[in-house]
Amino acid sequence: MTPAITPGHPRAVQALLHALGAQVVQLPADFGNRQHADASRMACAEPIALLRPVSTAQIAQALRICSEHRQPIVTQGGLTGLSGGACLRGGEIALSMERMRGIESIDMQASTMTVLAGTPLQMVQQAAEAAGAMFPLDLGARGSCSIGGNLATNAGGNRVIKYGMARDQVLDIEVVLPGGQVLGGRHRMIKNNTGYDLRHLFIGSEGTLGVITKAVLKLRPKPTAVSTAFCGVPDFAAVIQLLTRAQSELPAGVSAFEVMWPGYYHFVLERLPHLRAPLARRHAFYLLLESSGADAERQNQAFECFLAKCMADGLLQDAAIAGSDADALAFWAIRDAPGEYQRILPGRVSFDISFAISDVEAAIAHCEAALRERWPKATVLIYGHLGDGNIHIVVQEPDWPAGSMAEVQSVVYGITGQWAGSVSAEHGIGLKRKPVLGLTRSAIEIDVMRAIKRAIDPDNLLNPGKLLDC
Repeated sequence: MTPAITPGHPRAVQALLHALGAQVVQLPADFGNRQHADASRMACAEPIALLRPVSTAQIAQALRICSEHRQPIVTQGGLTGLSGGACLRGGEIALSMERMRGIESIDMQASTMTVLAGTPLQMVQQAAEAAGAMFPLDLGARGSCSIGGNLATNAGGNRVIKYGMARDQVLDIEVVLPGGQVLGGRHRMIKNNTGYDLRHLFIGSEGTLGVITKAVLKLRPKPTAVSTAFCGVPDFAAVIQLLTRAQSELPAGVSAFEVMWPGYYHFVLERLPHLRAPLARRHAFYLLLESSGADAERQNQAFECFLAKCMADGLLQDAAIAGSDADALAFWAIRDAPGEYQRILPGRVSFDISFAISDVEAAIAHCEAALRERWPKATVLIYGHLGDGNIHIVVQEPDWPAGSMAEVQSVVYGITGQWAGSVSAEHGIGLKRKPVLGLTRSAIEIDVMRAIKRAIDPDNLLNPGKLLDC
């Protein structure tokens, strides 16, 4: 039954209700306690209406109506983003993809899976595993984040070193443009050299150019052997040498290479009693090394021999090798401890930055020294995916005065710019990082991005104010 349309409803909302009905269009009086903000902790306005479509046709119709009425609209996935990209600024309609979920097809001959954009990442992973394959994109928010959101922000995660970013897992996407036209979503081949590769234009565009509704994903062979070690390393030079040697000497290569500075390692072990220390002694750096392949006997032997050689050469001081899946999960629990920050580290300022691997040591030392000089009592935690140059810095000082967070951001982002790093390695720009985009992108690059936005969305209706000011 369609709710009564009153003069108090904006014309776009009235038109949407008339065309799509109450099953798709929800009004504020019916929101209840529904959350509209993402995980960025940024301010978020209430939408003037919430759309919950179940098909691409409904999304296309909704965007046509919004275009006719010049009505701004913000697409929302699992609301796990950390950059404010899904937050509303006021006067906007929210388009939730929560009902656009499901696996449309799996083609094991082509090694592809076609999924709807609202499908949670974990559901994609489980479907791939049930089919005897693997979908390698993996994030801590896997149970909540949607594949459409992953693509819209070009998510990274733990396995980028071997498999690449989210865009590297996609053969084609279906997108609804601001005027309601539907583009793409049909191709399942790796080689398709027919002009501009439009999928990459929309992947990473943070919902500012179109609404991703469907994706053709690449599947990979399912590893039958995974070797995992937690290592203590004497210095950062040894960390880099270990990375280089592991990539060249391990038969199955490196599927994860996570580095933890001692401040992070000891902090999470002290604050989270369920974690157990894999190593007895203290070290300058800690590593989580993973290699996944298909030959368990050969791989495990090669993995142990590699670690023994590195220890003999002085690159390793100690290493614990996972003897079971439970051991490996216990190792990963230490690296996944940031999921507990909301409870154990309130009021924190978090950074997702990246540098050329050869610059990481000096750039991070520069950041840490500047932070400790300005806030000597602060907790500073540093860790990350070293294999792709992505480092996370978390800073918190109890009861610091108003304005301190902005000062912390100025210090870290300023140094990131000095080292020609990226102010956002894998979480996008959204609202939070828009003021510092110019530290990573040149004025010409930003002008080109604006030109693309204006060409595709001339009325600035899709996710306005995010990523760019147009």
